[in-house]
Amino acid sequence: MAQAAQWQGAPHVKGSTESIRMVLLTFSLIGLQFTWGTEMTYCTPYLLQLGLTKSKLSLVWIAGPLSGLIMQPIVGIMADKSTSKWGRRRPVMIGGTVIVSICLLILGWTKEIIAAFVEEGELRREATIFLAVLSIYALDFAINAVQSSCRSLIVDTLPIPKQQLGSAWASRMVAIGHLIGYGAGALDLGSIFGTLIGDTQFKQLTVIAAVALIVAIGVTCWAVDERVLISQGEGVKDEGLVAVLMQIFKTTKNLPKRIQMICWIQFWSWIGWFPFLFYSTTWVGEIYLRYDAPPEVKQSKDPLSDIGRVGSMSLIVFSIVTFVGSITLPWMVKSPEDEKPDFTPRPPASIAPIVKTVVERKPSLLTAWTVAHLIFAGSMVFAPFVTSLRFATVLVAVCGIPWALACWAPFTFIGVEINKLGSSLPTSRRGSHQYQRVSDGSIEMTSEARNVDRSEESATGELAGIYLGILNLYTTLPQFIATGISMVVFTILEPGKSPELAKDAHPDEHHSTEGYNGIAVCLFIGAFCSVAAAVATQRFKNTA
Repeated sequence: MAQAAQWQGAPHVKGSTESIRMVLLTFSLIGLQFTWGTEMTYCTPYLLQLGLTKSKLSLVWIAGPLSGLIMQPIVGIMADKSTSKWGRRRPVMIGGTVIVSICLLILGWTKEIIAAFVEEGELRREATIFLAVLSIYALDFAINAVQSSCRSLIVDTLPIPKQQLGSAWASRMVAIGHLIGYGAGALDLGSIFGTLIGDTQFKQLTVIAAVALIVAIGVTCWAVDERVLISQGEGVKDEGLVAVLMQIFKTTKNLPKRIQMICWIQFWSWIGWFPFLFYSTTWVGEIYLRYDAPPEVKQSKDPLSDIGRVGSMSLIVFSIVTFVGSITLPWMVKSPEDEKPDFTPRPPASIAPIVKTVVERKPSLLTAWTVAHLIFAGSMVFAPFVTSLRFATVLVAVCGIPWALACWAPFTFIGVEINKLGSSLPTSRRGSHQYQRVSDGSIEMTSEARNVDRSEESATGELAGIYLGILNLYTTLPQFIATGISMVVFTILEPGKSPELAKDAHPDEHHSTEGYNGIAVCLFIGAFCSVAAAVATQRFKNTA
């Protein structure tokens, strides 16, 4: 019989209260989302300004799903086997952060780097585009590794009763990161910093994003102590890359039913979310320049900053809605654990009827998730008919509610299912760490959680890396589909260069602004995929 894996220590998070510990555990997501926000807000108009057409731009954004498809599962399963004395997740978080920061700075100074080596002309323009695209690919690969480890660290650290709380706090940090990132993008940073950290808005944002990511990852790595894998046990051998890929393939083919259903919900949902996240800023900016902008703005020499600021303003409202939703919704819905409580609450007789009514009428998290898909669909179906900045901003803002659920619900359910699988393993496979008393310094500080001698309340985290990696596969594969859809739409509706951004291009190279906006049509198609996600969520609910 193979010996069980050997562990040293127990998960521990610094902090005197549970709220502080949750903040520290999920703080890394602020910097992560700040960086994503900078990329999604400015990189699309930046590449259009360099002269890429939208159809070619959609190929560039394959970087996101491609990096997620390759990096997250591999990093997850490799980290699961790591015996580093610093833990399994934090070394990846730190190494990835260094790479992301370097890529951000290269992206900001792409023109200057190329100008130092290439003479003025068409070759310089093409080399600039090449380096910018290369930087985006490297950035996406590295940031996906960091994101995978940040999410796995949360699942590793928390027991089952705290998984929803951890996911809710993660959603709040995502909203805060977006809010800060979009807020910075909406400011005139030149009037604040001058040319100290760059002479354009985009350069200044890349510097701020790099610093924000380093600080956020540093805080979480300082605050969290992981348990250390001493050995994988006798009979378990280290495997190469091919074996790792085969394990991912076999696990994906034989997923537990409920985890597979969660993955399919994510699949349909992300066909809709991908164009929204990557193109909404540009869409809002184009709506503004085509319908609402005064003549002097339309003739601006720096349209990238104009579109970036206008788009950021709409996404600030989106992030505020997301943040408010991430705080209030956990109080308004039942968590998976609340639906099958281990005790019968007995409130004072005077308020018992009120408490009973409130509890009974609380929707389940699954119901809220279903409604969220429908809210997103109901908003995006109007995208092709928008002709004002105000209407576009309203539609983007409303999507903050479903985005709050999208950042929270799937990770709650996948975390619960992973921990159920871990707790159902035979004792010989769990290892002795399952029976360690939870210390008062760990994340679970309530009196209920201190008495954790039931094995199902202990988060093994042994399966977190690979299952979260597979969930990410179902998040990234639909992005390839969305990319293919957008490429076809842009080729048909807007085959030329952007008339708003590609000012250096000949007017004959610009696409027409008559008819439906190409990005709006992509959002419209995504609305129907979100309806499919709602149907899949309802089916998942019926198997509970």
